[in-house]
Amino acid sequence: MLREEYYGVQLSEFDQQVFRALVPRVHPLRRALQAICWDDFYPLLTPYYCREKGQPAIYPLLMLKLEYLRYHFNLSDSQVIERSKTDTAFRYFLQIGVSEPLPVASLLSIFRGRLGREGFGNLFDKVIGMAREHGLVKDRLRLKDASHVIANIAVPSSLALVAQVRDKLLAAAEPFDAVRAEGERINVELVRERTQGQNNEQRLLARVTHLQEILAWVDELVPPEDATADRHWQTLVEQRRLAHKILGEQEPPKQGDRTLSTVDPDARRGRHGDWYEGYLVDISMDADSELITQINVLPASGDEAADAVELIRQEESAHGNDVEALSIDGAGFNGRVLRELEDPQDLNVNTFVPPPKQKSPQTFTPDDFVEDAEQGCLTCPAGQTSSYRYRNRENRGWIYKFRYSTCEKCALLPRCMKNPPKDRMGKNVRKNDYEQEYRRARAKTATAEYAQVRAEHPKVERKLGELLNRHGGRRARYHGLDKVLIQELMAGMATNLKRLLRLLCAPPVTLQIDC
Repeated sequence: MLREEYYGVQLSEFDQQVFRALVPRVHPLRRALQAICWDDFYPLLTPYYCREKGQPAIYPLLMLKLEYLRYHFNLSDSQVIERSKTDTAFRYFLQIGVSEPLPVASLLSIFRGRLGREGFGNLFDKVIGMAREHGLVKDRLRLKDASHVIANIAVPSSLALVAQVRDKLLAAAEPFDAVRAEGERINVELVRERTQGQNNEQRLLARVTHLQEILAWVDELVPPEDATADRHWQTLVEQRRLAHKILGEQEPPKQGDRTLSTVDPDARRGRHGDWYEGYLVDISMDADSELITQINVLPASGDEAADAVELIRQEESAHGNDVEALSIDGAGFNGRVLRELEDPQDLNVNTFVPPPKQKSPQTFTPDDFVEDAEQGCLTCPAGQTSSYRYRNRENRGWIYKFRYSTCEKCALLPRCMKNPPKDRMGKNVRKNDYEQEYRRARAKTATAEYAQVRAEHPKVERKLGELLNRHGGRRARYHGLDKVLIQELMAGMATNLKRLLRLLCAPPVTLQIDC
């Protein structure tokens, strides 16, 4: 319940004298309190509090400031509370008197739960809104980059993973059939004894079979009348869903996007230089102000290229602006993404991306073959035509096949195929649906504008390193995609406020003219 009076609203004269004496005028936290209008965040916090029910709440702005201090100085919940007890600059920033108590550390977790990803997303957007009001954020160019976030998990083997999900499923099913759950625990010991000394593949098969048997009767449990409000039933539903997913992933041996942990089912394995387990944090940054304009978090196996579209859409939806250009690294050389970004009827963003290196062709390239999309046929440099085609595996283009008899006697065969046709197979030609987008992206690399934009791109790499290494974004503190996103939003907010203070408090530039 919100109150009319809160901690820190009025400071005593003694407190003010202490702060004036001990907190330097140039201290970053003094500047942060004076240059940023923190009261503007209050309307974004109040919708997550009840005004009529519950115990009186701690001042929401105080909780937000504590969160800001956590990420600005890369502290834990308990560390920020302990430091606020003794650090005068912290107390001045929080506007709490030297003798006033601080909230317990566990309330920070409750505060994060109140706001969720929506609330913290609104706070992040508010900082960019403040910068736009000062005329600092331009729409000329966005720089996009992504990096890895290491999950807060110990990755078990497949054998241990199946055992973990089995134990959690039995614990969740116990309130609804305690006798059956206890009987299955006895079966767990019997399976363990029966498979002792066998190889891991046989032991895994036995545990998978047992998990299937458990799921068979768990799926038949009758939900209670108030199933949507029953906490135990909702836990069972979630564990049952996870068990089915993990069980399904054990069948195809090379199944992608596999669940790695029952503790954090959203974490995935990906590659960023080297293999890792966790998430991918993706940011877009204004090239002029060097402020992060949008943040998103994906599983480690997520589509970084497609997220470029989502970042631009999220920013334009939040601020009503129109981004003019975007610079992205090689992952953005994706025809579908380029088409969506540059669509003049939609985002209409001029996109700059470095194409992969091309080897000097020794034979005819797909560009040398003329396609008639309406007729569904392809003409080769020798004037021969083929209408036999099928979609490629990624469904991003057509593969045309020429007859063996056509290619075998062709005068241009040495320029068309490295090796003569064999096994009654002629020339195969791939025509990509997004060839125009790829040509346009490659043509931009020869322009002066491309060189200028790519010269600015390293700024986002430095900004991403600052967010991850200085403000606690590199390692996930929490489990789950939403909670990791909250972490990265607060790390980005701390990074942006630090940059915003530099821009707002920078001394004016004076021009000296030699006479």
